[in-house]
Amino acid sequence: MEHTAILNRNIYKTFFQYVSLNILSMLGISLYILADTFFVANGVGADGLVALNLALPIYNLINGTGLLIGIGSATLFSIAAGKGESQPGVRIFTQAFILAVSAGVILTLCGIFLNRPIAEMLGAQGEHIISMTATYLRMLMLFSCAFIVNNLLVAFVRNDGNPRLAMVGMLGSCLFNIVFDYIFVFPLHLGIFGAALATGIAPILSMIILSAHFIRRKNHFKLQKVHFRARELGNIVFTGLPSFITEFSSGIIIFLFNIVIMGIAGDIGVAAYGVVANLALVCIAVFTGIGQGIQPVVSVNYGASRMGNVLRTYLCGVALAFVLSLLFYLAARLFPSEIASLFNSGDNEQLQTLTQNGLTIYFLGFLFAGINIVTTSFFASIARPRPSFLISALRGFALVIPLLFLLSALFGIEGVWMTIPACELLTFMCCIVFIALFFRKHRVSLGHTRLYH
Repeated sequence: MEHTAILNRNIYKTFFQYVSLNILSMLGISLYILADTFFVANGVGADGLVALNLALPIYNLINGTGLLIGIGSATLFSIAAGKGESQPGVRIFTQAFILAVSAGVILTLCGIFLNRPIAEMLGAQGEHIISMTATYLRMLMLFSCAFIVNNLLVAFVRNDGNPRLAMVGMLGSCLFNIVFDYIFVFPLHLGIFGAALATGIAPILSMIILSAHFIRRKNHFKLQKVHFRARELGNIVFTGLPSFITEFSSGIIIFLFNIVIMGIAGDIGVAAYGVVANLALVCIAVFTGIGQGIQPVVSVNYGASRMGNVLRTYLCGVALAFVLSLLFYLAARLFPSEIASLFNSGDNEQLQTLTQNGLTIYFLGFLFAGINIVTTSFFASIARPRPSFLISALRGFALVIPLLFLLSALFGIEGVWMTIPACELLTFMCCIVFIALFFRKHRVSLGHTRLYH
């Protein structure tokens, strides 16, 4: 099996193979919404940006649910494979698949019958904005099963030794979304409805591509009749919970920021934040790609008690995350005007100014966010959900909520932009403590290859 190959290959080559391919996969996911943002901004205008940003937390909820089930179950699958066990992996996949479909059906029904109340709950005001937000939500949530099951398949195909196919699936669906966003929004004039339709169809294409893993009979997991095990389902949920919190917390942050910014700068402020938040999601996706890329490598080596390789993989992930975070910050610092103008086809001066200021301050947080996300994924990869959950909770809501209201009260809109950098810095300090305690407890250094208790 590929899991044996992971143990026998050079750890650095394995790291770059899995991480590079997974970063591209996660970029595919993040570009779903960024493509919508670009085409809606230029084809619908500022009101479309407001509606899209108000609906974004629901996308985070759907995608986070897929990551919870997909990452949680695929991690347990890899750990079992590292121990040389195969049967538990089949059982885990079947239970996870049924859980994914069930969650997708519930969200789909909510989208059909509750799209308007959800739009109003998210802060949409005025009939025009409420109607556009509800339209986007209805179409997006109709495809909930596709989003969630696709995340499950991507995680299992990647962890089953085929990260290249997982990448092709995500990038193929991303390209489809970009092309049909343009077709639906401009030539067909379908507006925000067309943007949501293109986004919803995209994961279906990804699943069709991923089916090649089964057609070629390269899979070590499949659906079969199993007896549900409550403890195993619980382990899936708890192991995947940090990934869910990382994703869904973005939605919580966007929701809270929308409410606060609406009171300070109105609809244009929300539109500006929509641009900043969607660009930030692309950067977060890159960091998540690093975290998910190291997951199968860390899980298999941890299952085989090769802690030296576990440490090497973690350090490589942290180093790469920091280098990329520095590049993201420099881009926002050096080219804020050029970036903001891409989403400001109406040459709205207030939108331009607010977006530029937001980019230069908000992106400071990425100097720490990448390391925080990789550390969260590391602990989840070794089935240690407690520190992983704590880190996710700190940067997801425990620090963000009080900092948002405190800093916005003190500094207005500037305080809103300062919230994320302050939150990520404080979380980073906690990460240093957690990781130092873990490796000290197991007395691991780069020269060790076994687990010492």
